[in-house]
Amino acid sequence: MGRFIARRLLHAIPVLLATTFLIYALVFVLPGDPIQGLAGDRPVPASVLHELHQRYHLDDPLVVQYAKYLRGLLTGDFGTTFRGQPVGDVIADRWQVTVRLALTAWLFEVVLGMALGVWAGLNKGRWADNIVLGATTIVIAVPVYIVGYLAQLVLGVKLGWFPVSGADAGWPTAYLLPGLVLASFGLAYVARLTRSSLVENLRADYVRTADAKGLSRRRVIIRHTLRNSLIPVVTFLGVELGSLMAGAIVTEYIFNLPGIGQQVFQSIQLREGPTVVGITTALVLVFILANLVVDVLYGLLDPRIRHD
Repeated sequence: MGRFIARRLLHAIPVLLATTFLIYALVFVLPGDPIQGLAGDRPVPASVLHELHQRYHLDDPLVVQYAKYLRGLLTGDFGTTFRGQPVGDVIADRWQVTVRLALTAWLFEVVLGMALGVWAGLNKGRWADNIVLGATTIVIAVPVYIVGYLAQLVLGVKLGWFPVSGADAGWPTAYLLPGLVLASFGLAYVARLTRSSLVENLRADYVRTADAKGLSRRRVIIRHTLRNSLIPVVTFLGVELGSLMAGAIVTEYIFNLPGIGQQVFQSIQLREGPTVVGITTALVLVFILANLVVDVLYGLLDPRIRHD
């Protein structure tokens, strides 16, 4: 297992390099001067422009700029904003909000999504199965910003069940509604994936063998069928945690949550390239770590899977 983890870490290096370079290139090859953009219509003295260009390496070729950024990243430096604030401090100030939101949404997917999937799988072809399949299809088809505004209007404004804006109410109160909205798309996939995997495993030979041995239906489902059915679900949920953090931009904007998603949105508008690149790099690291954890969990869920 140790050698497997080491190999996975080595494989993650080119993924990290390729992803961060692509993000860096997309941000810094945009036309226009980002320093001048920060000033708006006000003129900026040529000496100030030159000084800031030198400080942020904007006059260097793109590959040289990226190499300098990567050198700083190896020492834990995610860069510096055009206002002189370390990007690491920006992430630290807002990271907790996004983590709380992502974990709340992830818990909705784990608990509610898997419960609905098991319920539908055990009732294949019946009304429960049709309700779950129909509802999840509708959720997948509707854009998240529409779900967000509808939930905010109905559950927050009309019914008054949840706060509609900000994080002042604290966790979990302020995060339940945006967490449910953020989880809606993934929750539907978890339910359908759990249902499909469970239905497939219920037809497997080992289930018929367990039934023939006289094992109770409850034991066959919980100890054997459900355990094998969770492998693709765990794969999705492991990657989904990183997706939720990256996909919180729209949800944090709708519910005015001061997280890194909102910061990325504001930074894109202000053309704060270092902030966008630094936060995105942190999210890529979360993805890589989540994939590593998922691979390790394979061996725990299915004894047939071995990592030498």
